[in-house]
Amino acid sequence: MSSDLSNILPRVLIVSRRTVRKNKFVDFVGEYHLDLIVGYGAVPVIVPRVSGVHTLLESFEPIHGVLLCEGEDIDPSWYEQDTTDLSQQELEEIRRIHASDTAIDKEKDSIELSLAKLCLERNIPYLGICRGSQVLNVACGGTLYQDIGKELSKNVPLEQRVIHMNYDDYDGHRHVVKVVENTPLHYWFKDSLEHGGMNILVNSYHHQGVKRLAQRFVPMAFAPDGLIEGFYDPDAYNPEEGKFIMGLQFHPERMRKPNSEEFDYPGCPFAYKEFVKAVIAYQKKLNSLTCVKKPLKLNQEMENKRKVIVRSFSLAKNLYNAGHHTNSTKDSDLEAGAQFLESNTALSVQQEKRLKQMGATVRNAGSYIERLKLNQEREKLARKVMEKMSVEQLSDLLSFYNSMGQICNEVLEIKIHGLEIVNENECVL
Repeated sequence: MSSDLSNILPRVLIVSRRTVRKNKFVDFVGEYHLDLIVGYGAVPVIVPRVSGVHTLLESFEPIHGVLLCEGEDIDPSWYEQDTTDLSQQELEEIRRIHASDTAIDKEKDSIELSLAKLCLERNIPYLGICRGSQVLNVACGGTLYQDIGKELSKNVPLEQRVIHMNYDDYDGHRHVVKVVENTPLHYWFKDSLEHGGMNILVNSYHHQGVKRLAQRFVPMAFAPDGLIEGFYDPDAYNPEEGKFIMGLQFHPERMRKPNSEEFDYPGCPFAYKEFVKAVIAYQKKLNSLTCVKKPLKLNQEMENKRKVIVRSFSLAKNLYNAGHHTNSTKDSDLEAGAQFLESNTALSVQQEKRLKQMGATVRNAGSYIERLKLNQEREKLARKVMEKMSVEQLSDLLSFYNSMGQICNEVLEIKIHGLEIVNENECVL
């Protein structure tokens, strides 16, 4: 079997949903999602909803994209605790009316929120449909209506109320949404918007939805009752460059004409098409960073310097272990290692501690200890400041530093491997 990564299709992780069949749990994923992912050139990898899987997600690497779709309600403790205005009687009524959706699945929550946060940290393409859009909003610090009927519908005029769930007609049910101009959704459905209007009919079945949209997102569509039906991160949307972070509350994959596979609108499959385009681009970018470059060859002068520094560290280690100078150890022999440490300001605290244990920082241990103390003071000060910040502010701060970390990694890769573009045939795979 060939190991050439360029011949392997990109992998899209999809978390299964479970049900009971023959008195046993079985996992499943809707075929509409799988067909579209395969049709546009990616491979769906199903992550089973099994206890403990959220701790094993590294085993599913490489991850080129994540699609999260249907499922039960998200445990409210993930987004707000003891803040709902719903009475106990109302909560019990909700559980009775929506019995199939209110059976909280904490394991599925853990798996999907972990994947969503991983996508946000690494800028992995993410498409959330229905529950998947709610997971994305919660992962970024947003909140949800625990029940649209109890918390939203009763506060809007009768003519603006919307039926978001029709248990008797899942496929045929439609309601109006207004598309926001100059968003991806607008471009996908542009040819279907009649006479300059911005309304389309969508399929949906959900009793929860976005209450407070996380700050990083921009709405793409609204229902007449004001509920956000789609959103995206404009700073993480460029499918050609492998960027795609989006949530759709409605189901474009199920918007088909009666007894037909034909879509209601030509724009319906575009979310999947553009998502897979981003997944393919992300895979190419990831492969270019993980290619094993030709070994760096040092000239004779640099090789001699390297050997001197390595010997200096080795002597320092022996000195540390022995506890005193040996006859073969001279202070001048330790100089190269000490100078290297003085000039290298990019060492982590862990690296500094390790080198100090080896004895390599014998000459300059004092200055390093002072730096460590200064870092500790800064950390204490930062903790005091952050303890006063709200959850939303901390979430925004974390998102900012995750973005900066990604940019830093990309720039660092460029600096490490030089400014020239490495051709694919130069990679040793």
